[in-house]
Amino acid sequence: MIAAHRLDRADLDQVLDLPDEGLPRRATDLVADAETYGDDDVAVLRALLRCVRGEGALAAADILAERGTDEPATTGTYRTPAEVADLMADLLPGPDGRFPSDVYDPACGFGGLLTAAARHGARRLYGQDLLPTQAAQAATRLGLQDGDVLTDIRSGDSLRDNAFPALAADAVLCNPPYGNRDWGQDVLAYDPRWVYGLPPKGEPELAWVQHCLAHLAPGGRAVLLMPPATAERTSGRRIRAELVHSGALRAVIALPAGAAPPPHIGLNVWVLTRPADPSPAPESVLFVDAAGPGRQSWESVRKAVLGAWSAYTEGVFEAVPSVARAVPVVDLLAGATDLAPARHVQSVTTALRPADHLQEVRRMRAELRRAADALIGVTDRGERWATAGEQPRSWRTTAVADLLRGGALTLLRAVPAGRATTGDSDIEIWAGDVILPELFTRPYRARVADASDDGRTLRRQHLLLRPDPQRLDPWFLAGFLSAEENVNAAATGSTIVRVDVRRLRVPVMALLEQQRYGRGFRQVQELRAAADAVGQLVEETAAALGIGLTGGVLLPPDDGQA
Repeated sequence: MIAAHRLDRADLDQVLDLPDEGLPRRATDLVADAETYGDDDVAVLRALLRCVRGEGALAAADILAERGTDEPATTGTYRTPAEVADLMADLLPGPDGRFPSDVYDPACGFGGLLTAAARHGARRLYGQDLLPTQAAQAATRLGLQDGDVLTDIRSGDSLRDNAFPALAADAVLCNPPYGNRDWGQDVLAYDPRWVYGLPPKGEPELAWVQHCLAHLAPGGRAVLLMPPATAERTSGRRIRAELVHSGALRAVIALPAGAAPPPHIGLNVWVLTRPADPSPAPESVLFVDAAGPGRQSWESVRKAVLGAWSAYTEGVFEAVPSVARAVPVVDLLAGATDLAPARHVQSVTTALRPADHLQEVRRMRAELRRAADALIGVTDRGERWATAGEQPRSWRTTAVADLLRGGALTLLRAVPAGRATTGDSDIEIWAGDVILPELFTRPYRARVADASDDGRTLRRQHLLLRPDPQRLDPWFLAGFLSAEENVNAAATGSTIVRVDVRRLRVPVMALLEQQRYGRGFRQVQELRAAADAVGQLVEETAAALGIGLTGGVLLPPDDGQA
């Protein structure tokens, strides 16, 4: 894969044009005899090279990764979504703002967290994974990164068979396997990594926390994605207390359910540091509840987390009602050392001034009324909706692939074919473009770019369809591309589900009829946007009123009833 990635388009075409008898020999030469290919490999080699040429090496690596492995899955092992990986990497820079050079992931899987570290500027990456196939996939993906990045990926059990016993990295990123009670407590009871206490058999996540801390240089930072139960189980109380008392634990951040698998659980991000003598231990731990009302979008979650963390590390943090609070260490040690963020940010109201809070509630209610009026305006529009007759309307359809071949559409990818990227793409969005997510999410919705998108760059893992305005209406196109039955028919994969945009179908209609449907789809989108705005403001206003009542800063209305 890496060898094919390094070929330019002409050389890749030349290799693909080789006859079957010459292809294995050429492929063996490209990998410098690290692997030997024979006649039985011709079909696979040709398919792989075509995929690299058409979709790019990173996309080809992803396709191979989702084709399953011949090894059993590890209990509680999940991939880290790119957005969550980027957020975790954003928490690593030190006070000088520099991103750490050396980053280690002891449960690297397919390399998602290390890839995020490389995008942020890490130059030396170390990883280990229990499954050799996943370790090989991680090494491949990291080898496709642009720039001078050195990687060392090993296979094996990091807890039982540590491949980097002497490593002291600048930083650690990790999404450890959850709930695996057979993690090796019986054979690792006297391991020197357990500085904060021997993890109970039912607390494997606390073993991973201490493993990560053991591989940090003094003052280095670790960011782990953790199940919420680790923050509050009785069996882990003593170790949690030691982490807090020593100053190793710096922050616990609650993410909304669905931000990362498993989708029904809201995971926590733990930020830790290896204490550096003789630095004084910090006096507080930051708690951020990014799963509360008013943070339905990932951008709002990211803003809440990074804003609180930045202010906290710069020494200018102030409590944010229902979102963030710095809790004194002495308060945490006085009880059960419960580290669930929601329990700590609820008491932020004690610092509020009643008059200020009432003014904020009134502002939010006024904004909610304006949003509700806008929603009513959308629903009361004069456009008439009518039935299609006795039976549903049917039409002849064509695939996106046919529209691409005919020049009615242009397809652009966030990661251009044949090369990796260290950030978002350089593809510029135009108003009227249709933007689609490459990974399957529910609901799967294509979006029409408007004037506010004009000139912005396309985000990673997104596709862009640019219609010829003389032949296709963008709103018509986006509406039919988002149809559930259409998306289901074009979806592939199981662990990571992708939508093959070329297989999506749209009706064949004259442009005037397309524009009529486009106006309908535009109204549906405006209705959805207005409803979303009202819903978010309802949650925020209700939360503010509830905080005011429970925090003693607001009185309930006096309606004169006994």
